[in-house]
Amino acid sequence: MGEKTLKHIKNALVMLLILGVTFFISLVLQDVLTMQEHITTVFVFAVFLVSLITDGYLYGILTAFLGVIAVNFAFTFPYFAFNFTIPENFFSALIMIVISLMTSALTTKLKKWQELKAEGEHEKMRANLLRAVSHDLRTPLTTIYGSSSAIIDNYDSLSDESKRKMILGIKDDSQWLIGMVENLLSITRIDSGNVKLIKSPTVLEELVDSVILKFKKRYPDVKLSIDIPDEVVIIPMDPILIEQVIINILENAVHHALGMTKISFTVKLNDGSARFEISDDGCGIEKERLDRIFTGYYDITEQSTDAKRRNAGIGLSVCATIIKAHGGSITAANSSSGGAIFSFTLDASEPNEEEI
Repeated sequence: MGEKTLKHIKNALVMLLILGVTFFISLVLQDVLTMQEHITTVFVFAVFLVSLITDGYLYGILTAFLGVIAVNFAFTFPYFAFNFTIPENFFSALIMIVISLMTSALTTKLKKWQELKAEGEHEKMRANLLRAVSHDLRTPLTTIYGSSSAIIDNYDSLSDESKRKMILGIKDDSQWLIGMVENLLSITRIDSGNVKLIKSPTVLEELVDSVILKFKKRYPDVKLSIDIPDEVVIIPMDPILIEQVIINILENAVHHALGMTKISFTVKLNDGSARFEISDDGCGIEKERLDRIFTGYYDITEQSTDAKRRNAGIGLSVCATIIKAHGGSITAANSSSGGAIFSFTLDASEPNEEEI
């Protein structure tokens, strides 16, 4: 069933529901409260509501005609018979139609304005993102080019130790670039809306072991403490994407938590959900960044807390996108004892397939 068909069905159901409620209220006004003079006003309000909620002009005008027929047939003497010769009925019909046209026109213009505004904001975000990514890519690329050129031009005069340090620097920068590209590809694929997220039952301990193995391989000197439930925990998820989320947050602490000596990674179960929490004892997050830390954009004029690569916030933006696709939530905050706390929740119920 197409999107347009679904939209028409939704609009029609809204119209019928509002008309049904209006008819019931009118019966109460006539038979119980003996306030028949207000029935036309109730139907006028129904026309306004339908015109406001539905798309375009069709359903508002249709509600106006149906309202006129209902008032004329059921609530105007002679009852249960049509009589359009009475001036009041003619003017009621005219008022309803005018209200539906005016309301529909205003709401249509408002929706178009909101779409244009959203599109403009989206384009602005894309431009900002491209500018920030370009800025962050330039530094490692320059380092790679400079180190490789130095090795080639001064190969015989450089000591083995100097060459080794330059090659390790090239390796680190290349690895960072690979991570950046992977994050960009992930967020682009998910945001495109063409990806089907397939959750599979994943053993928590196996997921954590895989994360630790990859993280320790990149950062062997970082102290990482793990606290997960002792029992076997199975959580429906896309394990590759959730693994990427955890590693992104861990790497964020490594690159940005000035003064950090350790990272804590805990998982707790509560009421059918799993809460993942990653905290550090570093410098914390600046207050002005907290509200937009998952937006994928930092101003390129800002400096990171420890003058390391910022990754343009792409890694955390990817985390937010992946967790949202899983139907979970993600937050960032500063700990009262110092450092930052990143946490996200996942549904721990039975897995199912869902389209993003």
